[in-house]
Amino acid sequence: MNRELDLTQAQWRKSSYSGGDNDCVELAVFDDRIAIRDSKCPDRSPLVVARADARAFIDCIQAGQWT
Repeated sequence: MNRELDLTQAQWRKSSYSGGDNDCVELAVFDDRIAIRDSKCPDRSPLVVARADARAFIDCIQAGQWT
């Protein structure tokens, strides 16, 4: 996963569950990766993970396997 992502064209999405305090994460979805950033600090470098890894993480949370 060494390839650079061009984040200048990223379409960042925020959860509909976000509060008005801008205290959430934002996601930008690419072909095989997802960029994740803190909505309070959008200029910081985002965390970039494989889509499959993000899906597995979310599945674990939804199944109650993440504590």
